Amino acid sequence: MQQELDLFRRIADRLLSEEKREGVVKPIPAAALWNTLNLQLSSEGLSETEFEKLLTEVVLSTPRTATSKFFNQLFGGRTPKATLGDLLAVMLNNSMYTYKVAGPQVGVEKAIIKEIVSLIGYPSTADGTIASGGSMSNLIAMLMARDKKDPEARFKGNRKPLVAYTSAASHYSIAKNAAFLGIGRDYVRNIPTDATGKMDPQALSAQILSDKAAGLEPFFINGTAGTTVLGVFDPIDPLADIAQAHELWLHIDGAYCGSVIFSTKYKHLVSGLHRADSFNLNAHKMMGTPLTCSIIVTRHKKHLADSLSNEAEYLYQTDGDDFNLGKTSLQCGRRNDALKFWSLWKAIGTKGLEAMVDRQFALAETAVNYIRDHKDYTLYSDLPSISVCFNYKDIPAKTLCTALYEEGELMVGFGSFANETFVRLVTINAGNQEQQILDFFATMEAFVSKHEAALKITTEV
Repeated sequence: MQQELDLFRRIADRLLSEEKREGVVKPIPAAALWNTLNLQLSSEGLSETEFEKLLTEVVLSTPRTATSKFFNQLFGGRTPKATLGDLLAVMLNNSMYTYKVAGPQVGVEKAIIKEIVSLIGYPSTADGTIASGGSMSNLIAMLMARDKKDPEARFKGNRKPLVAYTSAASHYSIAKNAAFLGIGRDYVRNIPTDATGKMDPQALSAQILSDKAAGLEPFFINGTAGTTVLGVFDPIDPLADIAQAHELWLHIDGAYCGSVIFSTKYKHLVSGLHRADSFNLNAHKMMGTPLTCSIIVTRHKKHLADSLSNEAEYLYQTDGDDFNLGKTSLQCGRRNDALKFWSLWKAIGTKGLEAMVDRQFALAETAVNYIRDHKDYTLYSDLPSISVCFNYKDIPAKTLCTALYEEGELMVGFGSFANETFVRLVTINAGNQEQQILDFFATMEAFVSKHEAALKITTEV
């Protein structure tokens, strides 16, 4: 193993050097991938020299999500203490289903859940689990909601036409999960948003009444803390009032921006969160923890256990249910995704996490101010958000973002809202400074200046 650790160090050193020298790697076209890298598997292995050369090539050809030029998705950056925790989790290779095989790592996960429960104001009896991502966390929430509405569904299957409600701007996993659970995509109601992208509570209330009048059974409301495109926050208190009036489960999907719970300055964006039945956040987003680490908590420990537990004598042989995490997990065998976030949190404290959140909003403010001060830009979002949506000159966002990617200049994506498509700059890398945001605009403007004629020809075609 020592030989492989030495190899890891050599490749990691090379990667860090290349990241510093050249932030974005020019992509290998998908059609050319198999002819560019020797990825095919064969009956004979490579020599150590050939293996190191190829592995280094593969690593250095991969998109660099940790650099100051990566703004493409809802994650980015690299926090050293969290990376250290993840490397150690790989070395330990514990599965998190029982205390017998995970030991103190169970305590690591439970410590995270306990503190998040406290931060959002849930009772001390609340519980949670760590899932592989926001989609799975949302699935767990919908599963608990279904089983609360119809406890027999766990044994006899879905027997009622259940209806779920979510914002038209919410994550696509809600529709997918409805299909997985046998509820059906057609029974997910996409509630209209207001002009800022927030779910409209009046439209929600009207839709619920309409469905009840049609003999359907509403069971679940999904609110969003940080919508995928605009990064805005649904109004939780009005949603909680509606959920309470109709006895529905309210889940708040904070996968993107739920980490505002760590910030005194921005926690108001999820005001009323303590009233929700469940809530999730992704530490691999605003907290810069390596993928993946999604934490879901619920006020109702009973429903978590009822929906996710199943007896297995061959597995649960020692210790109580509270220490056998497989009893409250959708998965059986699962990797330790807690240690990396715990390592970060323990090293910098809650105040350090707060500083990370505040930094991301400050970077967004830097971007917004720059756009306002330059006449060639059009700004599409002006709420507290770490998604900054804009257009530059007359160049369609898709054309511009694709060209920047293909030429290896910047990694930034585009999105759409209210029939407008725009560049979506996410300032989720807390390792960036204001200068990196200004450098982003300088790089983009220089690229457009050099290629403006070609970009306009592409647009016309």
